[in-house]
Amino acid sequence: LGARVLGAALLASLMVPAVASADLWESGSLQDSVGINTMWVFIAAVLVIFMQLGFMFLEIGFSRGKNAGTIVAKIWTNFSIAALMYWAVGFAFAFGGDLGHVIGTTGFFLRDYGDPITAFPIMGFSDASIEAKWIFQFAFCAVSLAIVWGTTLERIKFGVYIIYAVVFSALIYPIFSGWVFGGGWLQANVGMQDFAGSTAVHLIGATGGLAVLLLLGARKGKYGPDGKPRAIPGHNMPLFGLSVGILLIGWFGFNPGSTLNALDTRFAEVALVTLLAAGAGVLGSITTTYLITKTIDIGMAGNGMIGALVAITAPSGYVMPWAGVVIGLIAGVIVPIGVYAIDKKLDDPVGALTAHGLCGIWGTLSCGLFTLPALAEFNTIGEGGLVYTGSLTQLGDQALGVVVVFAGVFITSYATFWVIKKTYGLRVTEDEEHQGLDISEHGMYGYPEQFIPAPELVGYGAAPQYGGAPSPATTPKEVTA
Repeated sequence: LGARVLGAALLASLMVPAVASADLWESGSLQDSVGINTMWVFIAAVLVIFMQLGFMFLEIGFSRGKNAGTIVAKIWTNFSIAALMYWAVGFAFAFGGDLGHVIGTTGFFLRDYGDPITAFPIMGFSDASIEAKWIFQFAFCAVSLAIVWGTTLERIKFGVYIIYAVVFSALIYPIFSGWVFGGGWLQANVGMQDFAGSTAVHLIGATGGLAVLLLLGARKGKYGPDGKPRAIPGHNMPLFGLSVGILLIGWFGFNPGSTLNALDTRFAEVALVTLLAAGAGVLGSITTTYLITKTIDIGMAGNGMIGALVAITAPSGYVMPWAGVVIGLIAGVIVPIGVYAIDKKLDDPVGALTAHGLCGIWGTLSCGLFTLPALAEFNTIGEGGLVYTGSLTQLGDQALGVVVVFAGVFITSYATFWVIKKTYGLRVTEDEEHQGLDISEHGMYGYPEQFIPAPELVGYGAAPQYGGAPSPATTPKEVTA
């Protein structure tokens, strides 16, 4: 009976509007800036949420056809878990505390926080509604979680996604991202600069991906008897190209949206820096790839843009446009070099460790080189970079932040995946991996006409009918490599 009463009380409390929200509804005297900034933050959040489609198409494109469908279920399952966990505790842990906090203590279930300006002080400069800010920050959490799984394609159990998503979105991401851009100790006390998440979003996701990869191992057949890597081509590079375009569009919510303000027009400056970096990244990547392989690799062209976008995420609100070009260009060079080097030992099908990990580190460190002192002062975080000040102080603060966050996320993620491996298991069986995760994990195919025997393809006009001998040219065959 006591448990029922407690449960009913909790449910009733969650159904009652939060005090701050009720005050907004009843005041009837909101300033125009509240509506305008709330609309801008909400639009930016929707653009970042749109990036989930980019990650979905990217992973599908880089997978073999027998593993395409499972990614759809994975993306939306993770997204849904992250939404609930970030609402319940994640946002409070990341943003709900005094400046310099280690873990937030205010705003669980987005309730009972009092004045949002003082409850979530690092975002207090913006008068956008707290609901819009929550949606925006949740979208970042969902992106970071999506990044984790790029290293695990084609051989991981679906249940691992569910278990880790709960831990990641409730604890790992909120705590460590809060240190970096939630008003936590690295940001407020050390002065680490990360405008939109090169470390707080991308490096955290890539570090989780490294932790699981070390325990999971490579796809079967990836490395030959001599230990040399073999190419396992993705089945749809045009779909990968579409994913890069979607991610590019989403980044115009990611970086410019982090201004949380439409009225001072700074979002347009951040957008300009972001776009210039992306273009430089593509050119840097394809040029470096050509010098190494004498070909212009399709995947490297796309990943060059992604790597540059990751790199410019931290400095986008701190640097001038010319610096954005330099940062993006160097990230583009890093992408092929990093992908080729990592591929010799670790099976990372989409290049996440390079694009989000190495480029995330580079972007974070670049603040220590190129941050304009006036923008550091405007953002009230840290100081100018080496190019302007001749001082290594900011670069040292950036390096400290990278090391602390990488170590913390790696240790907690590795421990989580180790426990999962010892209890539930990480990897599907060899036979299930051979069949493909679509059929072994979900009982259906992403491309049924390609894998289901022709006589069973009822309703497919191009399929041979019963009683006839299908021609060799039209008999569906599974591609296993």
